Amino acid sequence: QLQLRESGGGLVPPGGSLNLSCTASGSAMEHYSLAWFRQTPTKEREGVACIGASGDKLNLADSVKDRFTISRANSENTVYLQMDNLKPEDTAVYFCAAELSYFCRPDREFEHWGQGTQVTVSS
Repeated sequence: QLQLRESGGGLVPPGGSLNLSCTASGSAMEHYSLAWFRQTPTKEREGVACIGASGDKLNLADSVKDRFTISRANSENTVYLQMDNLKPEDTAVYFCAAELSYFCRPDREFEHWGQGTQVTVSS
């Protein structure tokens, strides 16, 4: 059973950067599409970005275009989310998720989820 664990969140001032990591265990992640989501207490969960087992990337939120970059390192069983030029509205709990699919399928519920890591953007 695939298990996911996020890390790398924290407190950062506006304009700063963070690199989130999500490491898989229990199974190899190479055949999974992987995605980052975020959620606040007042907003529904929002997809941020997805990367397929193919390596193809899909932006899921226009608000992070040109600022966030998803990548994966199958050899490390890890997916990353590089976040640059962070804004206060990026504050959220960030979750990684996995689906056993070659390409990202944003209309389908992801099968596996991590516990989340808090990102707070504030001066």
